[in-house]
Amino acid sequence: MLIAHIALPVPVYHLFDYQLTPPAKVGMRVKVPFGWRDAIGIIVNIDEKTDFDIKNLKTITTVIDTVPIFTPSIWQLLNWAASYYHYPIGEVLFHAMPVLLRQGREAAQGEVKRWQLTQLGKNIDLKSLSRSSKQKLLLSSFRNNTISDNDFSNTIYRQLQKKQLIEQVISQPDNIKWQTNFSTNTSSIQLNSEQLYSIEKINKQNDQFGVFLLEGVTGSGKTEVYLNILTNILATGKQALVLVPEIGLTPQTIKRFKQRFNAPIDILHSGLTNKERLNVWLRSKNGENAIVVGTRSSLFTPFKDLGMIIIDEEHDSSYKQQEGWRYHARDLAIIQAKFNNIPIVLGSATPSLETLNNAQNHKYHLLQLTERAGNAKLAKQSILDLRGLVLTAGLSQPLIEQIKKHLSNNNQVMLFLNRRGFSPLLICHDCGWIAECPRCDKPYTLHQKQHKLICHYCDTSRIVPKQCPKCGSTHLMPIGFGTEQLEQQLEILFPNIKISRIDRDTVSKKGALDNYLQSIQQGGAHILVGTQILAKGHHFPDVTLVGIIDVDGALFSSDFRATERFAQIYTQVSGRAGREIKTGQVILQTYHPEHPLLNVLLTEGYQKFAKLTLQERQYTQLPPFSYQTLIRAADRNNHYAPSFLQHIYDWLKIHYDHTLWQLGPMPANQPKKAGYYRWQLLLQHTNRQQLQKILDQLLMDINKWTETSKVKWSIDVDPIDN
Repeated sequence: MLIAHIALPVPVYHLFDYQLTPPAKVGMRVKVPFGWRDAIGIIVNIDEKTDFDIKNLKTITTVIDTVPIFTPSIWQLLNWAASYYHYPIGEVLFHAMPVLLRQGREAAQGEVKRWQLTQLGKNIDLKSLSRSSKQKLLLSSFRNNTISDNDFSNTIYRQLQKKQLIEQVISQPDNIKWQTNFSTNTSSIQLNSEQLYSIEKINKQNDQFGVFLLEGVTGSGKTEVYLNILTNILATGKQALVLVPEIGLTPQTIKRFKQRFNAPIDILHSGLTNKERLNVWLRSKNGENAIVVGTRSSLFTPFKDLGMIIIDEEHDSSYKQQEGWRYHARDLAIIQAKFNNIPIVLGSATPSLETLNNAQNHKYHLLQLTERAGNAKLAKQSILDLRGLVLTAGLSQPLIEQIKKHLSNNNQVMLFLNRRGFSPLLICHDCGWIAECPRCDKPYTLHQKQHKLICHYCDTSRIVPKQCPKCGSTHLMPIGFGTEQLEQQLEILFPNIKISRIDRDTVSKKGALDNYLQSIQQGGAHILVGTQILAKGHHFPDVTLVGIIDVDGALFSSDFRATERFAQIYTQVSGRAGREIKTGQVILQTYHPEHPLLNVLLTEGYQKFAKLTLQERQYTQLPPFSYQTLIRAADRNNHYAPSFLQHIYDWLKIHYDHTLWQLGPMPANQPKKAGYYRWQLLLQHTNRQQLQKILDQLLMDINKWTETSKVKWSIDVDPIDN
């Protein structure tokens, strides 16, 4: 009798044994009795062995698939990842599937509804829609083949349908590989010698694994390199995967892809419906698309014939999953490229130190773009000493004068402040009471326009109290400032200037970010206020002044990666100024003008900073010169979690020698979150394989301990946030 060893989406490390009576293969989904219900699982192995009495084994109820659900390379990747990150294989496999497949939906496309131009829509003068800018833009997008289903609301589509300019048609999936005789629209951009060299080196890699680091200063034309190497891949009939940190932040990149290639391009991100995600997944697996542009989880999209992977902004922390299965998409993408024997390109103006170290050790091929595209020059950078100056919502008078100067020349100004809300603290002036989230023991952030106090740690909120709950005073004061307060102050200072605030609060609605970007691209005097959303992937040709309002918090942090993150975001934000023919200026406000990090960045740039920081890391044996794992534990009584981690600490002391370094158990940087007290134990070793073996042995014992079930615990391999 054959036994199927099945992975179920439950947080346990073992497989479940069932009698295999209907024919099935490894990698297929099945329905099995599990407890009081039927559950969907995936067959991981089939043999004749079981540790249980065969007579007591239940039988598989239904075999859902006729072929394995994953391609061989994705199957190999997921099994490797479950082992490396020490996470239950069932949860890994189900994480990598679209929601509808997790629910048992057939892995086949049904009828597809799509919009298309009518004859009237093809011929009508766009000027006739001048009173409805969104309808005009949608119709123009159809004509230019740059339309994405999520760019516009259903209302706009229906309005054009009512005017008989577009129509909805139902088509059957063709299951035919996309045609390779697509046309590439020629670019008017003249490539420089560095771009041409990079394209030549990557194209020579052909069907062989190789990792390329494309390190290019902001505005150096990395996207143009991507487009050229993709032309080569698509010409051979192969597909490509392009990962971006956050899909909503790179509309210009996607638009350029669609303008360049007359080939099927799909977009994958969390904003799609479950049906839309499944359709993209299936089209890729069937070879019906040429390029998939997506966020972190798009890595697990199966392709019929994948020819290249590109990771844009490879340094971005968004590629690291921070809940549940804590994988790093960039690192797994490299493993995937190796399994597929294809090239992978990592692009960034500010590469992570791990990536730079691999390039210096010749594990990766380093390609550099040191010149800005066209005639653009690097912005002039300066430090503004805040000591002794009066600030208004974070703005100093010298910065205000510079803002006036740039706006008077009909240019645009970007002000960067990585703190949303009105103020980070609400305090009683009479008794000193502070509005704190009881679940996190952290101050609420005041959001004045919403009239709410919001916890930025657990996202709970409450209405702003009219009086102090401790003493009854009505004298409640906001302390500190965020983007909302900065915007309000700018409206007072510059009443006739258009101001756009771009942060998580203002771009959460569908299409909001696109509307802001379109307004900015129209040119003219304009102030942009925002968080790090503004730093990523945007091209603002009229921005000539970038003001960095507050950086001092990043200069003094217990996290050894804080300076690296600051250097990256500073360089990225600075790169928004002077991107075309206009001269750019960057002003950084600080109370610590002599800080060595600031001076290195301003005078010698990110490369010099990275070189010095890598030397520091080597001296202190911190990553990438060692390997870390963070074991986290949390409970509601603040007793079981530290005790559980202490048990791990003691077990490791007995079983392993001094080559394993342990720090903790200790409270997490944020000791309480959403009602849970949080503790952590950091493990560090100079040998990655040895650390993996230690974790394998540890997990075998942990699951036998009685206190394991009393805590929420997790293992984070290669953590980037502690």
